[in-house]
Amino acid sequence: MILRRYALLLIIAITAPLSADEQWAQFHGPRRDNISSETGLLAKWPARGPKLLWVRPGLGEGFATVAISGEKIYTAGNADKQTVITAMGLDGKILWQAKNGPVASRSYPGARGTPTICCGKLYHLAPDGAMTCLNSETGKEIWSMNVLEKFKGENCTWGLSESLLVDSKNVFCVVGGKKTSIVALDKATGKTAWTSPSIGDKPGYASPIIVEYGGIKQIVTSMSESIVGVSVDTGKILWKFKHKVRLDQNIMTPIYHDGHIFVSGPGAGGTLLKLKVTGKKCTVKPAWKNPKLSNAHGGVVLLGGYLFGHSDTGSRMMCVSFKTGKTMYSVKHDAAGKKSASLTLVGEMLYILSDTKSVYLVPADPKAFKPISSFKILPGGSGPLWAHPVVFGGRLYIRHDKFLLAYDVRAK
Repeated sequence: MILRRYALLLIIAITAPLSADEQWAQFHGPRRDNISSETGLLAKWPARGPKLLWVRPGLGEGFATVAISGEKIYTAGNADKQTVITAMGLDGKILWQAKNGPVASRSYPGARGTPTICCGKLYHLAPDGAMTCLNSETGKEIWSMNVLEKFKGENCTWGLSESLLVDSKNVFCVVGGKKTSIVALDKATGKTAWTSPSIGDKPGYASPIIVEYGGIKQIVTSMSESIVGVSVDTGKILWKFKHKVRLDQNIMTPIYHDGHIFVSGPGAGGTLLKLKVTGKKCTVKPAWKNPKLSNAHGGVVLLGGYLFGHSDTGSRMMCVSFKTGKTMYSVKHDAAGKKSASLTLVGEMLYILSDTKSVYLVPADPKAFKPISSFKILPGGSGPLWAHPVVFGGRLYIRHDKFLLAYDVRAK
């Protein structure tokens, strides 16, 4: 009955044009800051929520969210014992599906990493190390390898979860282990550009960012027990900061602003690191620590000098001053879920997806947590609701299990 309803929704789907100037072609958007530049959206949702345009089943189990490029939507999941990448049109219809290695035999089955689209190519990493580069239009394989096997990497407990970072020349991947920490591969051919020295850590579950500060361009990411800065050009380890979290769950994508990097993890609270560049050397030192803002996998966003995000310390929504680390509010609310909630920032509005299957629209106001609207997503999916929501092209996309839901959030 549920699948029949989904099929009907697909038939009556509305194809909305992409309204934003920038593509959401990778995890957390063009700047990897999880901030959308969308405008012209509903300031308040109807009582039952925004209009559901369509639901796409058949994507396989997964926690990957979506990447959007051109007029295609991309995600990944587990299906028929294979990791499967899916490309859809804006109407939710499947255009092609391609395999990226066998599924990982781990707890919480499902694809983790979100595809990255760049220059007509798609890059994806599966939990057990299978990496592939595909033609993003056709799904045809260009090159592939298993990075853990090639570089003698050491996997983490729940499998690689990184959404691959790509720059003008290379695609970067954290492999960990005794041989290396991060590798750079030529994005056109897959040939090795460089390998960084090993710091002795396994991979974390985070997706890296590129930081340019003081004349140095570096990759910043979380590994199993550390935060590291690595030269984009050479792979040299510039700095390492010990960041021990519960069960090595360094998951949150770091946030960079004005010479500082914010990191957080379960049981570790939130820490702001200050970068110092002297010549070609870079060091870090803690500026402050807030023990309560322990973000697991729901993400944190920065707006107007304030950090907004979920804390697994009592499952709360929190706001913290970026400059001082002072807690502005810490609220127990259904938006924070029973254990987790993920979010994205659009303008000055937080879109929050709770593990109770509730979605909230909340102003990013450091003075108070005051939701404006909320609704429940359709039943159907099972398992944890961990994929981050995406707002792009006047739509809100929500991934749960084998399904992708698209809501119209445009102002009429």
